[in-house]
This record gives sequence, structure tokens and C-alpha cells, in this order.
Amino acid sequence: MDRGMSVSLWCEEVEEDQNQDQSETQAQPHTGAPTPLRAAWDPTVSGHRVIQRLLHVEERYMPSMLYITLIQRDPERREELAKWAMEVCCECGCDEAVFPLSVSLMDRFLSASLSLPLSPYCLAAGCILIASKLTECDNVTADTLCAAAEYSFQPSNLREMERVILATLRWDTAAVTPQDFLPHFLASVEEKKDSDGELLSTLRRHSDTLAAMCACDSRFLGAPPSLVAAASLNCALRGLGNRGPSQLALMSEALAELCQTDLAVLQCYSEMIEHALRQRLRSGLQQGPTEKDEEVENERPGTPTDMREIDF
Repeated sequence: MDRGMSVSLWCEEVEEDQNQDQSETQAQPHTGAPTPLRAAWDPTVSGHRVIQRLLHVEERYMPSMLYITLIQRDPERREELAKWAMEVCCECGCDEAVFPLSVSLMDRFLSASLSLPLSPYCLAAGCILIASKLTECDNVTADTLCAAAEYSFQPSNLREMERVILATLRWDTAAVTPQDFLPHFLASVEEKKDSDGELLSTLRRHSDTLAAMCACDSRFLGAPPSLVAAASLNCALRGLGNRGPSQLALMSEALAELCQTDLAVLQCYSEMIEHALRQRLRSGLQQGPTEKDEEVENERPGTPTDMREIDF
């Protein structure tokens, strides 16, 4: 080893909220858990090579066509479980990757078994528990999940369900979700346009919100995660309204090329997401004046910054 080479082993993980005001920190409920540490974004683990690898792997984690067909005929039960899982993940303060991974695990389990267990909420809680263990340092506890389900099952039942899920999926739990594609798509698209960090953060939050909405909507069940991620980011770019038509067209073409799909398919799914978003927003305004409903129908919705702003 060259003695003149400068090698640094300094850990660059930083606390996400270290720059927040003390008053804002005190306003948040105290959970007693330490603030999780995040590694800084590493551009060397992004790019075309990583996207190609994710595209190749995502096919392995798609549910069967038989399961997709059955769900499309009667989507209410599956959507109910997905929405409950989202609510639990939000209430428990789980990482943004926990919810989409838990829904993916649930769909793959149901795709393999083609039948709901005696306690469907125990299944959803078991998927959340596995996803939390896989993606978080301080995972959500079994007691917390039992309390979220109003103790319709016990921790012993949840642990048994966890073993059943793992055995059914053969411990292959690191599924590819739309949230895995979003940072790579965002980095590749924004190379063509200089943007500040705040704008990129806003785009990421909006895209995460739309991708989470798609996870709750059974109409997007058969779509590859890469296509959902690209369409969500495309809608976020259009919803912000800070780019001209020509710039949006170029970015749409770039996204279609990244996820290896036709531009018309990407535009179709983008319109489906915008239509689903309008439906969610209208359902939250049903108790308001009729004029507001007409405005929401006629105007293109701006994507919210938090999934809690969408009435699931």
C-alpha cells in the first residue's frame, strides 16, 4: 500500500433532523427511540448499470397473472388490507421503504397460496414486521402491531404467521419496489437539468406519495415497479408546474428509456395515476361545496408532499 495515499475511514452518516429547530423537535412526540442515522447518497451506486440490474431482478418478484386476474374481479379486500398497512406504517413512523415492501410481500404470499388466512390483518401485520426487520435498524415490535389491530390476534399468532410467510416465500424477501427505482430515475433525469436540493427533495416526496397510492390501488397490481416509479416521477414533474412542455416531453422520453417501455405506455400510466389522485382528492371533498368538486375535476392536481394528505 502506498504510504502517500490518503485513506479516510470517517463515517459520513448524519442525523436527518440535526438541522431542525429545537422548537420543531420539541413539538414532535417523544418516542424514546434514538434518531436513525442515514448514509449520504453515493453516486457510484447509481446509474444505468444499477437500473439495468433492478429491471432484470424485478420480474422475479411479480405476482402471478392468475392472482392479478382474481384480484381485479374483487379488489376491495386486498385494497382494504393495503390501506390498513399504510396507516399502521404511518402511525408507527416506519421508514418509507417498509410499506411498499410489506404490500409486495403480501401480494406474493397471496399469489402463492391464492387464499386469505383466517386472520387477514395478521397476514398484513406479519408482512410489515418482516419488511421492518429487513429495512430498519429499530424495527416495529410485534406488540405494537397487535395493538394496531386492536388485539384481534396475539404476538404468538403474529410470530407463527411470520414463519408461514417466510416459508412460503422461501426467505426471498428483498423484493424490488418502485421506491428502489425512484432515486436512480431522479438522479438520471436531473442530470439533464440543474436543480437545487430542495426541489429534488420535493420531487422525491411527491413521487413516494404517488407510488404509495398505487400500492393501495389494485389497478396498478400488474404494472412493473419500474413503470410505476417512472409514471409517479413523471406525474410529480408535471404537477409541480415549474417546467415547460418541451422540458417535460424530454424528461418523459428519458424516463421511458430508463424503464425500457414505450412512451405511450408511460403516458397512459401517468394519466391513470392522475385520475386516481383526482378520485382520492374528490373523495376528501365530498362534504364540501359542489364548486370545489368541479374545480378538482377540471384542474390537474398538484401532488401533495405527504401521503397523509390523500384520503385513502
